[in-house]
Amino acid sequence: MVTLILILITAAVSILCFMGVLNSNALKFNAYDVWHRKQWYRMLSYGLVHGGWGHLFFNMLTLYFFGTVVEQYFQAAFGSPSGIILYVVLYVTAIAVSTLGDLLKYRNAPGYNAVGASGAVSAVLFASILFEPKMGIYIYLIPIPVPGYIFAPLYLLYCWYMAKRNMDNIGHTAHFWGAVYGLLFPLVCRPDIFHHFLTQLGL
Repeated sequence: MVTLILILITAAVSILCFMGVLNSNALKFNAYDVWHRKQWYRMLSYGLVHGGWGHLFFNMLTLYFFGTVVEQYFQAAFGSPSGIILYVVLYVTAIAVSTLGDLLKYRNAPGYNAVGASGAVSAVLFASILFEPKMGIYIYLIPIPVPGYIFAPLYLLYCWYMAKRNMDNIGHTAHFWGAVYGLLFPLVCRPDIFHHFLTQLGL
């Protein structure tokens, strides 16, 4: 499955960075280097690098569970191989799109760096909610699953609020825009998916 290939590539690059075989500083997102030094490759390469084993494990575990769902729905909606190609395009472009806000905000801040596939994973997660809005999603410390159509607005509000507070080192802005992109990309490719979404909700 393509999802497993994406996971293996990301894990391999991240682990090589952990081991010092690859230079993570040359791959991470740095808005100043992208904007002023035209190192545009960083808009994608940062998605292959993670801040630690926990960061890598959580992102790849989430991608595995929800990516396999989206991969199957894309094949059903667009056929094969078109569905597979579009799924890869969604994931790869989400890495860049999710960090556009931070690029504009921190383009004159040489010290700002970011790593991780969280923006792309958020895109895949929200694409899965578009296809299966009633799918249960487990949230940390909550023992019961939350339906996707309830989780989605709460997640967006949380990301927006935390981005405004700017109190931690988590890329909440990238999470927010990645999630929004994950909803919009399938709808732009095939607008009638929205009818499927409403049908799943019984509307």
